Amino acid sequence: MLGEVRGRRVLDAGCGQGYLSRMLAARGAELVGVEPADGMVAYAREQEERLRQGITYHQADLTRCDVGADFDAVVCSMVLPAIPDWRPAMRTCVRALRPGGLFVFSLNHPAFEDLWTTWRRHGEYRVRRYLAEYEIPHRHGPDFHRPLSAYLNELAALGCRLTELAEPGLDPAVASASGIDGIESYVHLPNFLIVAAER
Repeated sequence: MLGEVRGRRVLDAGCGQGYLSRMLAARGAELVGVEPADGMVAYAREQEERLRQGITYHQADLTRCDVGADFDAVVCSMVLPAIPDWRPAMRTCVRALRPGGLFVFSLNHPAFEDLWTTWRRHGEYRVRRYLAEYEIPHRHGPDFHRPLSAYLNELAALGCRLTELAEPGLDPAVASASGIDGIESYVHLPNFLIVAAER
């Protein structure tokens, strides 16, 4: 969805330990990463010191920071569902783009968040609540369910034009070779949702 990134200025919004920043820098992009967690930023900076890819990391909260407005693209991988008050974070991402810039974000598909466990239990996917917004508890911190319309309507309200939406499935050969019970659910239904929009 990003296309050719060589020579383009890219913001990795919620970059974590910097794995996506390093991948895009290796493809020739000029990267800036933003991440609030101490340990993640420390690791990302250690890797930058070792690899010297020219990535700049800022420790900041996407809901309360100003990163400028001169990026050709912003990527936000699996971040928005982890933020309770997510709209200011999306606003930061969009405002960081120059006019015509591309915003690409990914999340667990809101319709299939409990896909693997319910498939193993029932041999199919079942969902009881989709339209409500609610917290999904996890061992290391919660995620937050929101219907797809919440994200797309916010994009529209921020003046973005949807350019592509992907719901990738798992390669059947990979699923078959894995030997993991219930993994075929990811062949038939999408685990992830990836959205691209232009400012």
